[in-house]
Amino acid sequence: MAEPTPQDMAAKLLAERFERSGPVAEALSDPIADTPMTVTLDQLQPYDLNPRVTRNPRYDEIKASIRERGLDAPPAITRRPGGTHYIIRNGGNTRLAILRELWSETKDERFFRIPCLFRPWPERGEIIALTGHLAENELHGGLSFIERALGVEKARELYEQESGQTLTQSELARRLSADGYPIAQPHISRMQDAVRYLLPAIPAVLYGGLGRPQVERLTALRRASTRIWEARGANKRLAVDFPSLFNDVLALFDGDTDGFSIKRVQDELIGQMAELLEADYDSLTLEIGETENRQRALTSDPVPPAPQSGNAAAAPVTPQPPHSPDPAPPVPMAQPPATSPKPPRMPEPPASPPPSETPGSVQPSDDDHDERLRGHIVSPAPTTERLQAIQRLVADQTGEALPDFEANALQAIPVQAGGLYPISDVWYIEPGLDAPDRLRVHITQFAREIAEEAGQAERIEAIDDGIGFLCDIGALSTDPQAMPLIARATLTLLHALSAGYRPAAAAPTALDNLRLTDALGPLLQGRKNGDKAQASRLSDSGLVKLFRLLRLARRLLELESGTASGARTATEP
Repeated sequence: MAEPTPQDMAAKLLAERFERSGPVAEALSDPIADTPMTVTLDQLQPYDLNPRVTRNPRYDEIKASIRERGLDAPPAITRRPGGTHYIIRNGGNTRLAILRELWSETKDERFFRIPCLFRPWPERGEIIALTGHLAENELHGGLSFIERALGVEKARELYEQESGQTLTQSELARRLSADGYPIAQPHISRMQDAVRYLLPAIPAVLYGGLGRPQVERLTALRRASTRIWEARGANKRLAVDFPSLFNDVLALFDGDTDGFSIKRVQDELIGQMAELLEADYDSLTLEIGETENRQRALTSDPVPPAPQSGNAAAAPVTPQPPHSPDPAPPVPMAQPPATSPKPPRMPEPPASPPPSETPGSVQPSDDDHDERLRGHIVSPAPTTERLQAIQRLVADQTGEALPDFEANALQAIPVQAGGLYPISDVWYIEPGLDAPDRLRVHITQFAREIAEEAGQAERIEAIDDGIGFLCDIGALSTDPQAMPLIARATLTLLHALSAGYRPAAAAPTALDNLRLTDALGPLLQGRKNGDKAQASRLSDSGLVKLFRLLRLARRLLELESGTASGARTATEP
């Protein structure tokens, strides 16, 4: 074989390069199993069907945590077949938005490069992703009612595309439960009513966080009013149909959620119905209320316990014994007995404001009612609407009066007592009172009025720290037997309540403990020796003031220790 010449070698080097004849892969395929990987913010996008459309109420708290600690729990990611970007798989869109903000603010690489767990796109990817986001947000973020409703509505569309047929509410509930988001059919019905009838009229109120109890009341009001409208307007030529009337009336109240009042909506709706139907307002109010109650009793279905969330779920009610007709002053209670054998009735919107059972008692506004009611529930008693419906129907047949916690709570738990600051509700703390300096003023006044019953009011001294007062017990140290038992007991109790919160409080002595042991029972309960049984104990009014003093002192200490939840009616576990 002849040796190649320099010209031959030059020709070969200048020849066109070798070209690949097969297909060229532009990018590596996604892993087929769960795989840890690091992605950048440029490669990652939020899930476009995320049910949350409003800002997470815990956004600032989560951002502060990520800024200080980094991302403790990176979100799982996935990618649609053929997609160019990774997406959040099931919860984590808030964290992604926060990382983008922090990267923009700090340019810190730990906010730009994120270690994640990649999970392959499943066969039923869109449905699995949506239900995963619903479940994750429910557990951690607390979706509003309307966000859950829109998420469930989108899931219904995906299920119908998958099956090629229209789904009933029961079938939709079954499929959602099978995919990890359990929800009952009656709740789906309320959600669909909210999307269809309420969202077009009051979007701002709903996105502002209007909760399930208010949505249920509006839905019940619409259904009951529809029945009355159809019955009374059957033979009349009316200028407007009911759906338009309801939408127009409801739209008048769209705005701030805190200022939204269902009672005002009901008043306006019934007023316009009365004018168009040429009917009596009071008659329509009564009919709508009766129709609504009857419909609720006959159509209620079981619902699972509501998940723990920030704004939407209604707390289960606690059994409450029937209100006693005994004219004697009621004993204040922080909660109804947890062992009551009969479950309560579910809340029902009153057709008109209930009359006060106690003359002069302060009735809560409609806007404040739900918050105050939740504050009186210490240990929720779970029950179901179906069980309550059966109990109501049985009670209607037998004539038995079932206890209704919501109707009675703000009348049975609060008690009245006169004084400089009259008490109409032992537990509830008004907004204007919910500050340390104001609380101390009230606590001191109640201590002075309690001591006044024993003739010792001058021994209560107002101070600017502690719980607001000190008790002068000099007479107890010199000659305690010279004072009546009720005076000794009252001063001993007030001293025990206040002294421990002074900055330089002296440790209690054995004598102090002995005095408290001897005095506390007779002071609060009385003695057993005949005519003198009541002479040593606080009056009923004084006992109410003592309960109020304790409630305000507990709130004061919460505020000053930084453990207050912010809810004026929140109860301690």
